[in-house]
Amino acid sequence: MRDLDQLFAALAQSTFRTSFELRAKDLAYLRQKGLSTVLDHAEDFIGKRLAPASIDNDGKQTPMRGHPVFVAQHATACCCRGCLQKWHHIPLGRALTLAEQAYIVVVLERWLQDRV
Repeated sequence: MRDLDQLFAALAQSTFRTSFELRAKDLAYLRQKGLSTVLDHAEDFIGKRLAPASIDNDGKQTPMRGHPVFVAQHATACCCRGCLQKWHHIPLGRALTLAEQAYIVVVLERWLQDRV
């Protein structure tokens, strides 16, 4: 897991990662539901889609749009286990710890807060 300032500085250098922004519909959803509720959704998505040791569709489990969390996951490289290993130094082949899951939610929260 990385220092957040260093992580966001590195993400800012990636053309791909910086191409993700919330669409009006996602921003409206975030404002309507509130950040706390959206982060509850993030915890659920992380627990089901990223936390298991083995994911059948790894690399394709996170949609590109449809929820503010999905967009944030791609923008912050929290979208699949391969990206978690490359960008966040979280190893493949084992279940995510609760601390790692919490770290991912904090990363997503920071990105989403910057958009509200």
